[in-house]
Amino acid sequence: MKSLVVYYSRSNITKKLAEDIADKLGCDIEEIIPKVNYNGKLGYARGIKDGASGKIVDLESTKFNPEEYDVVYLGAPVWASRAANPIISYMKENEGKFKSVKFFMTAGSSGFEGGFSQMEEASIKPEKTLALTTKEVKKSTYDLSSFLD
Repeated sequence: MKSLVVYYSRSNITKKLAEDIADKLGCDIEEIIPKVNYNGKLGYARGIKDGASGKIVDLESTKFNPEEYDVVYLGAPVWASRAANPIISYMKENEGKFKSVKFFMTAGSSGFEGGFSQMEEASIKPEKTLALTTKEVKKSTYDLSSFLD
């Protein structure tokens, strides 16, 4: 089965998890890069505002076509109890191109359900979901086996 991991990460927490998933699967990985600057304290505030409003943002071009994969793993951090705008923007850009998806999210402590619901609305029903806190990812205290099978 051909897999692709696609993620957005502002603080590298989701990136770490995405890289772990891709390493275990031995598959392609794609980072979503928004044209909006979400770096630093101002970027954090902009992300919260954009997250709350559900704003769709412009993205840099991507390398991989999700239509060419059997399953696409889509990952993002939680922003204001929603999925980060760049991943939603990517999903809307690629509407109808996903055969099967699995969602993974990271957060300080909560907001996963709202984020997963929003991702499903922008895509298709996921086969599986994975929700991990920042602390769990930083300490690598998670087992991906049930999420990946």
